[in-house]
Amino acid sequence: MKEKATGYSDKELLDIFRSEGRRDYAFNLIVRKYQERLYWHLRRILIDHHDTDDTLQNTFLKVWQNLENFREASSLFTWLYRIATNEALMLLKQRRRKFFVPITDVEKQLGNSIDNGEYFDGDALQLKLQKALLTLPEKQRIVFNMKYFDEMKYEEMAEILGTSVGALKASYHHAVAKIEKYLENH
Repeated sequence: MKEKATGYSDKELLDIFRSEGRRDYAFNLIVRKYQERLYWHLRRILIDHHDTDDTLQNTFLKVWQNLENFREASSLFTWLYRIATNEALMLLKQRRRKFFVPITDVEKQLGNSIDNGEYFDGDALQLKLQKALLTLPEKQRIVFNMKYFDEMKYEEMAEILGTSVGALKASYHHAVAKIEKYLENH
């Protein structure tokens, strides 16, 4: 099956990458195919545009460094999302550790980024939803984002996050309930 963004399926992109002298070309095609989806996935986790851009660059740097060893035990798409998610979580963890702040303070800072963000152009309802998401525990927020915004199947999410489908369904259900309660009260 051909993909619109690059004209190549993931399998074809990997075959091109493994062809002698075509690694750069294939990598550029992979970046073009996935950069926007990964950007928005990261943006919903990190909120800040600059943090998202930096994390996206780090993600593709890791992909470049490790693509040669990619064994295709998972899909390319899943592998890229796993790397991006881990990079975002690592940034948040470093920020908490560096400034010795609890997770709630980091999330408050992210909420302020939404309010002051020159790159947020959503309406009032989207702003309210983003603020509701920041009240969720990190795992629930990521699961909600992947299911709601990225429209991922639980099986894909389980592979990316390294957890069971049942745990993801429970996290999503709890996240939805908390978001609904937040939206009713604010």
